[in-house]
Amino acid sequence: MDLKARIEESLPRLSLTSEMARREFLIAPVLTDLLHYTKATLKVEYPIVVNNQLKGSLDYLVQNRQTFLLVEAKNEDLERGFVQLAIELIALDQWIESEETILHGAISTGNIWQFGQFERQAREVTQDLDLYRVPADLDDLLRILVRIVQP
Repeated sequence: MDLKARIEESLPRLSLTSEMARREFLIAPVLTDLLHYTKATLKVEYPIVVNNQLKGSLDYLVQNRQTFLLVEAKNEDLERGFVQLAIELIALDQWIESEETILHGAISTGNIWQFGQFERQAREVTQDLDLYRVPADLDDLLRILVRIVQP
């Protein structure tokens, strides 16, 4: 049974009222599938210290040929979550040494995902206006994630 079918089967019997439930039953399975397809590595609640102003823990950091940052939107607030993603992408830019010209990221409430990116040369954050729903848009979401992590 594929991931989409397992999630659809489980949803009616799951209570997703807490962030922990959404993280464990919606976000983690998507990231596990991403690791399966790309052989990438995943760091969870990964601490970084760039300087006194830029320090903290990244919710999820996926690394392969490309770096991908995932921020869990606290209180299901996508707007504040995107601001957090932008700040963390800027911090990540200063923290990692790589040839990547664009750092990719996303925010997720578990059932909704939204992408963003940081153009390192222009120092510009852009927000994708499309939203991807789990499980409805799971195939598209995974295709995008694989394409980012393993170009």
